Amino acid sequence: MPIFFLFPLITGGALLLATLSGETLPELSVLSNPFIIAVGFIYIFFLGGPFQEEWGWRGYALDRLQARLNALASSLMLGVLWGAWHLPLFFIKGTIQSQTPIWGFMILILCGTILFTWLYNNTGGSILATMLFHAMNNLSFFIFPTLATALGGLYLLILNIVFVVAILIIYGPKTLVRETIK
Repeated sequence: MPIFFLFPLITGGALLLATLSGETLPELSVLSNPFIIAVGFIYIFFLGGPFQEEWGWRGYALDRLQARLNALASSLMLGVLWGAWHLPLFFIKGTIQSQTPIWGFMILILCGTILFTWLYNNTGGSILATMLFHAMNNLSFFIFPTLATALGGLYLLILNIVFVVAILIIYGPKTLVRETIK
């Protein structure tokens, strides 16, 4: 269960680092209302992408890619497709994507895809786990408006890269699953 809090930890951590670097802390009033967070989670889960997208990204495409490529290469290929899927959102005012440089978003998507593959492979291919992980990722931006600060996005990129590098070092790029010692 704690793994599902990875994205709030990264997003909140990036906002904290931006604030410690002198940025003005954005409004965090949603934190004081657990009901809004719960409703937001349910809305995001069913209507904000996770429930619809994960059947395709992890449930269909990832297994087929990993049958041919290692987990890292599969993640990167899927990440490019996932990023392209979100490109129209860059032209819709008010979306997170419209407030983000495309290059930054693509780095976040690639990092996120590696994290999703790591979770998927370590849960025996659980689509539900990736749906919950995806929902927590999206909810994190609702709770912590990291991209509302100039440095928030930069710290968000750095923290995502740090977590991905750590996972690659610990688990290896082949399967992103820790090999058991026999």
